[in-house]
Amino acid sequence: MQPYEEQEISVTIETTTDAKVLIISVAARMAGMHPQTLRQYDRLGLVQPGRAAGGGRRYSTRDVELLREVQRLSQDEGINLEGIRRIISLEQTAGDLREQIAELEAALTAAYRRIAELESMSPYPRADLVPTARTSTALVVWRPRRPTDPPTR
Repeated sequence: MQPYEEQEISVTIETTTDAKVLIISVAARMAGMHPQTLRQYDRLGLVQPGRAAGGGRRYSTRDVELLREVQRLSQDEGINLEGIRRIISLEQTAGDLREQIAELEAALTAAYRRIAELESMSPYPRADLVPTARTSTALVVWRPRRPTDPPTR
């Protein structure tokens, strides 16, 4: 068997998934790291692998991509691990917010569609216009009653 650094692993992944199926040695090879590095990143909370029934770590292809990004930020950009942890946290928050915005936009679109549907069923062309009876031009004078006035019939 060749030393760890010289081993070449070729894995073709059609899509990135969240299925936690890769054991630590495979995930480490795919990410180009030592398994101990993955354990350290798990302890620091940078990557959260799943756990098998026996307690072994299981990684997804998305985790492997994240490990590669951690390595790039650390080695190429010179960012320390705490900074990387913060970046990952902010990116996850931004992703969650993008999902929430998409859900809210879909709900708003559905609400506008429902309003249009209800307005189309109305006998009146616009909901803000309500027909009223013809108004009178008669002048009515009102004067408050005084306690001394006799009651009117």
